[in-house]
Amino acid sequence: MTPMADILAQIVAHKQDEIKQRQSVRPEQVLRQQAEQQDRVGKSFIHALQSKVSQGQPGVIAEIKKASPSKGILREDFDPVQIAQSYAQAGAACLSVLTDERFFQGHDDYLRQVRGACDLPLLRKDFIIDPYQIYEAKLLGADCILLIAACLSDQQLGDFSQLAAELGLDVLPEVHDMAELQRVLPLDTALIGINNRNLHTFVTRLETTYELLAEIEPRRTVVTESGIHLGEHVQQMQAHGVNCFLVGEAFMRAEEPGAALQALFAAP
Repeated sequence: MTPMADILAQIVAHKQDEIKQRQSVRPEQVLRQQAEQQDRVGKSFIHALQSKVSQGQPGVIAEIKKASPSKGILREDFDPVQIAQSYAQAGAACLSVLTDERFFQGHDDYLRQVRGACDLPLLRKDFIIDPYQIYEAKLLGADCILLIAACLSDQQLGDFSQLAAELGLDVLPEVHDMAELQRVLPLDTALIGINNRNLHTFVTRLETTYELLAEIEPRRTVVTESGIHLGEHVQQMQAHGVNCFLVGEAFMRAEEPGAALQALFAAP
């Protein structure tokens, strides 16, 4: 496992090197042309979540990830397609697929494989710091990208959101404190993700979501991320009006991820 001394800075530094290497193999101009010519119409990530909530059900983004920097290997027997199908059968609204290799043992191929085997909208879960990765996301079959405020400037947040929209991708901007939330609120996005895990220290507090809710307009759909492990956590969030959840670790450790999803979100 990676030492926790500002893990986010380590990830971003590695990601910069990774992008340069990828650009040397496939230049951005080539990638951009391919993405712009992609005729696949994306599935609405936003609509899938809001549809579940309008039916009185939780909007669950079920995550497919093999490992994390703080917990190491989460699942030795890792079959992304089988996991995706288990989630779909269990009622997930959307899926999140980790593609970061160095820190989460993800892979682009996992997203490709899941896209070919599942009809649910897909989030490319990665640390996006360059337009190159947004073009990649489109070509991999993603329907939505994650933009983490902690590793992006205001200019990047705006530019990347606009580029995603031009490519037909939804955006899940992610914040973990009030300062980041204030930077994200001006974006024209229907979703706002609140990560209960501090990405600098990897400490998790569910109160993070509660503390930021008052600043978010009702028109935005809030997704709470990280730290949801028990039914009482779900109920507490719902009591605060939060009905969309991104959950991974709790499912990845279970023998049958879909069964774990159903158990976590079973009505009390």
